[in-house]
Amino acid sequence: MAQPLSRPPKTAAPVAWWRNPTVRGILAQALVLGVVALVIFYFVDNTLTNLEERRIRTGFSFLEQEAGFAIGESVISFSPSDSYARAFTVGVLNTLKVSLIGIVLATLLGVLIGIARLSSNWLVAKLASTYVEITRNVPLLLQLFFWYAVITIMLPSVRQALEPLPGVVLSKSGLQFPVLIYDPSQIPLLIVLGLSLVAAVVYRQREKRIQLATGREPRLLLPILAIMLVPVTLTYFVLGAPLEFDVPEFQRFNYRGGGSVTPEFLALLLGLSIYTAGFIAEIVRSGILGVPWGQTEASAALGFRRTLQLRLVILPQALRIIVPPTTSQYLNLTKNSSLAVAIGYPDLVSVANTSLNQTGQAIECIAIMMAVYLSISLLISAYMNWYNKRIALVER
Repeated sequence: MAQPLSRPPKTAAPVAWWRNPTVRGILAQALVLGVVALVIFYFVDNTLTNLEERRIRTGFSFLEQEAGFAIGESVISFSPSDSYARAFTVGVLNTLKVSLIGIVLATLLGVLIGIARLSSNWLVAKLASTYVEITRNVPLLLQLFFWYAVITIMLPSVRQALEPLPGVVLSKSGLQFPVLIYDPSQIPLLIVLGLSLVAAVVYRQREKRIQLATGREPRLLLPILAIMLVPVTLTYFVLGAPLEFDVPEFQRFNYRGGGSVTPEFLALLLGLSIYTAGFIAEIVRSGILGVPWGQTEASAALGFRRTLQLRLVILPQALRIIVPPTTSQYLNLTKNSSLAVAIGYPDLVSVANTSLNQTGQAIECIAIMMAVYLSISLLISAYMNWYNKRIALVER
């Protein structure tokens, strides 16, 4: 019996390139990019044409010119004879100074208030709730005006200045404090301090590895303090106590010597820290409540005190909830520092406004501000994203 002939398999008909989804997707994206590029080119060309017709200078060559104005507070030295570039550098450093210190203070205060809101003590919980409701619902600008008024009106004059700590003076003129006088004999002490910090880090990592291997809770606080303080203290006395401080002293009309910060800086720092701490407190509270209640019960059953429950069980798990929204608050604090111009603190916006009024380089000054705030925000986001990945749970 003859076997039937098998038919050859059917081959798919070739698809036209304009019907290929991948090709169409690439073409659509290229078309969108082309339209965006044309729109950008149109606006840039139109702007340059209008500036040329009105004989308005463009470019960043003005940064090399003499600024001709003074800045009341600066991290680095500055005089009116310096360039606009150095003036912008002073503004950036002033913004970074208040932002970084504000982030630290807002974090510490926010964590304390957030934990206090969950306290079993009725009075503590209500006071923390009142703090959160007031700070979150009063505009930041009004809070800045309030703290500036408190410092410049309610604090005593220089002659009746407050001295909350030895050598620390608080008055309407701001805050004066002792500063360390540099001396070459301090170099060995700094070297020992650096080696002690490295040794403390190595000891902590060793104890953590032992904990992972054996489950034994490491002893960290007292040994780390001993590693850091004992060598430094011995070196300090062996070298003959080389540390000297420049302490503020009252001379005629004001205090001289030491370090100082202006009332504008204090008002801005207090306003930013207290305002942002209210939002961080709510983030901390929600993060703690996001940890399953069984974790608290289990740690209590093991005999952990409440402080140990928070430090060893609850907060490490709550961090995975707390860190992402806290990143947004850090970014908000940095950008809100631009309100410093309202109370006279010479931040980046204040310096840029003065430079803009003197040179007329509006586009360039605004571009510098945008680039600086964008760079700072991206750096903060990159660090916080790295930290968030570091504490994230790793599935096995």
